[in-house]
Amino acid sequence: MPGFEIGKDGLAVIVVGIDGGDRAQHAAAWATGLARRERARLVLVYVEPLTSPAYWSPFGMATAAEASAELVQELRHNAEQYLDTAGIRWELVHYRGDPAQGLETVAEDRRADCIVVGRGADVPKVLVSEARRPVVVVP
Repeated sequence: MPGFEIGKDGLAVIVVGIDGGDRAQHAAAWATGLARRERARLVLVYVEPLTSPAYWSPFGMATAAEASAELVQELRHNAEQYLDTAGIRWELVHYRGDPAQGLETVAEDRRADCIVVGRGADVPKVLVSEARRPVVVVP
């Protein structure tokens, strides 16, 4: 949409990367508080990286895909328990590919005002330098 401005009148959509780890949980908690205060929609994004050696064989791929599906179900269950009771509008997106690119792609699709990630290896560094919207890195 021509003229769309990210975050100019407050936040409407917040994307947060989740993977079940502690750093991602801290990022999700911070993003949840921000979404509650701003009355924004929270988009939880689990990016399944396809670079693991598990994807190098058909058997490994099936096992990795099954494990990923189970993790997504667990993430959805945990989000439902907390976010529904807190009255926060949310959705969970499962994306396959590069984590930084996946978060930016989902943020672009949802017209997110910002991306929130936990401090970690390369994903925050890539997003801070290449994302088209503000990135918050939570320790």
